[in-house]
Amino acid sequence: MDGSTTPTSAPVLILLGPPGAGKGTQARMLEERFGLVQLSTGDLLRAAVANGTDAGKQAKAVMEAGDLVSDDIVIAILRDRLTDADCVRGVILDGFPRTTVQAEALDTLLAENGQRINAAISLDVDDAAMVDRISGRFTCGTCGEGYHDSFKAPKTQGQCDKCQGTDFRRRADDTAETVAARLDAYHAQTAPLIAFYDAQGALARVDAMGAIDDIALELGAIVTTATA
Repeated sequence: MDGSTTPTSAPVLILLGPPGAGKGTQARMLEERFGLVQLSTGDLLRAAVANGTDAGKQAKAVMEAGDLVSDDIVIAILRDRLTDADCVRGVILDGFPRTTVQAEALDTLLAENGQRINAAISLDVDDAAMVDRISGRFTCGTCGEGYHDSFKAPKTQGQCDKCQGTDFRRRADDTAETVAARLDAYHAQTAPLIAFYDAQGALARVDAMGAIDDIALELGAIVTTATA
């Protein structure tokens, strides 16, 4: 972290969405189109620990003790990260905030920099369709090619199209029951945030069940308007 100052005009976007909604894919497309930087909580923590920043040292001690990193430490790490030169054109926050307390702390931090949340974008999904989408996934254990029971089955049953391997694998946590539980937990956790940013006039919603390129176009229009 180089200590340079992020201009106060740098936009800040939040991307909300449950596992499997396509946040990672869409964030990468926004990065390429707008020059934004995706900041995920996990990546921020790992980088701060690796770089040995003061907040990173605090986070390392907490994690090594098996405890959860406090909001104050995460905010301190984010404060440091926002001063980096690559954030000059704005950032996309992924995985933070998760609670209204974190959202309020984030508002305070951004106000210190003369910034604000330009848009909190919710990638909305159909829960039943998401259960089918995620629980049907499997991969070739040899080359990693991805497949799906309904949408992309191997041309020859039991044989990978790419490498002809026969070792297929499914993630243990991709069962229908587990996916449904994750979605329920996400909605319970995120509902207060949806209300929080809606009250601020910063909330935007996108139907995330369509084609990737169509979703990207809608997101791009939201970002263009929010950062104008």
